[in-house]
Amino acid sequence: MRLNRPLAVTACGLGAICVVLGAFAAHGAGPQVKPLLTTGAHYGMVHALLALLAAAWAGTAPVRWAGWLAVIGGAVFAASLTLVGMAGLRAMGAVAPVGGLLMILSWLLFAWGVVRTASPPSDLS
Repeated sequence: MRLNRPLAVTACGLGAICVVLGAFAAHGAGPQVKPLLTTGAHYGMVHALLALLAAAWAGTAPVRWAGWLAVIGGAVFAASLTLVGMAGLRAMGAVAPVGGLLMILSWLLFAWGVVRTASPPSDLS
């Protein structure tokens, strides 16, 4: 197995940020902000995990790109919801769909990369 270390480290960073975001949502955020932070943390964490899987798979370019799109999309989505909730920047609500689109593309690109791969990396079978 060939690990894409930069992608793995970046995905771990997103995961850590999402844990902090989720913890703040659970223990420090007001009732109006909590749903935004919880949603951002949830989607960010799921996509950090997808990026880790892509970093471990890393056999084809589409899978690597899917990992990066997952990290970027998850970060953009979580950050935009956080800025809406915490800073009151309602205009950032228009940025959240960009992150959502990147997350959707990451799943589709990952699937395409998996289909294009003759067999999974030997350590994953």
